[in-house]
Amino acid sequence: MGGHDGLGYWPMPDTDVVIIGAGVIGLAVAREMALRGREVVVLEAERAIGMHTSSRNSEVIHAGIYYLPGSLKAKLCVEGRRRLYPYLAAHGIMHRRCGKLIVASDESQRGALEAIARNAEANGVEDMHRLAVAKAHALEPEVTCVAALHSGTTGIFDTHAYMLALLGEAEDKGVRLALNTRFIGAMPRDGGFEVRAACPEPFALTASYLVNAAGLWAGEAAGAVEGLAPAHVRKVHYARGRYFTLRGPSPFRRLVYPIPEPDALGIHVTLDLAGAARFGPNVEWADGIDYAPNPALAPVFAEAIRSYWPKVEVSRLDPGTVGVRPKLGGAGSVFDFALDGPSVHGVSGLMNLFGIESPGLTASLALASAVADALLA
Repeated sequence: MGGHDGLGYWPMPDTDVVIIGAGVIGLAVAREMALRGREVVVLEAERAIGMHTSSRNSEVIHAGIYYLPGSLKAKLCVEGRRRLYPYLAAHGIMHRRCGKLIVASDESQRGALEAIARNAEANGVEDMHRLAVAKAHALEPEVTCVAALHSGTTGIFDTHAYMLALLGEAEDKGVRLALNTRFIGAMPRDGGFEVRAACPEPFALTASYLVNAAGLWAGEAAGAVEGLAPAHVRKVHYARGRYFTLRGPSPFRRLVYPIPEPDALGIHVTLDLAGAARFGPNVEWADGIDYAPNPALAPVFAEAIRSYWPKVEVSRLDPGTVGVRPKLGGAGSVFDFALDGPSVHGVSGLMNLFGIESPGLTASLALASAVADALLA
């Protein structure tokens, strides 16, 4: 077997928990399981942690505004955000509670803006305020709108430093991370699983619990678990999102969001921790994973941005990050997070996490607790 995972040599001894995927969710679950006294091995096919959805996003701490009341997205986002800010502060991770405006660009959008406010209230979101146009302009002078909402609990943070903190805590508790290690499959064995992987040589280990946190590849990973009925192998749809960065100084001090679109939150303004602005993401339904930029979309982005920032210039928009979100439905569909444990599929010790897109980063600590509660109860 003889492969090297960066922390030790194979073969590894058997373990309590195997986690597929070292994105933010896999790392958060590993930390949570370790804090509860379990031995954990994390399998990651890439050469480093968090190389896909976890690092190709807006790096926003979401308040919990938009999600269906009572849904997992709503509950775990609000709980996760309440836990995330103290965690970031305690671990010295850069973050800023900058707040955001949600703006109605014309009178026809007032009703939608009010519906968003009521939804946020139903979700228990704190520090949400309705703003008349004068107050909105006082906060963001270059934004054009007829009314706005202000979310005081929205923020931004260093997601890579956050993942490193989760990993560091996990490793301090004995978690072993196997990079460059591909999950091949698993089969139930004596109250647990025989897990097969390769790094690059094939090997096997046993575990009592198996957590599928493979993100974009969660469907394929679930399909490789013997004994899981095909009806419980969910199809993951790929929604590519592109960003454009703003060249030069940003005119914004906080995030600015338009009224949401059917499949996304609209091309909005986010800031990095240095204060630079970027716009996005858009939504492009894709058959595969492709991170290539498309500079030709700059005029399309500018047209959308112009609805709330008329001064935008196409020449100042540079292609930025490209990410892909794992969704459980295609265009026009709305799906919640899916935490499919034994009560759903009947396979003892198995948890499949499907459709963990935004607000997965914000929800990660709460989501990890939910996974551990469900498996260890």
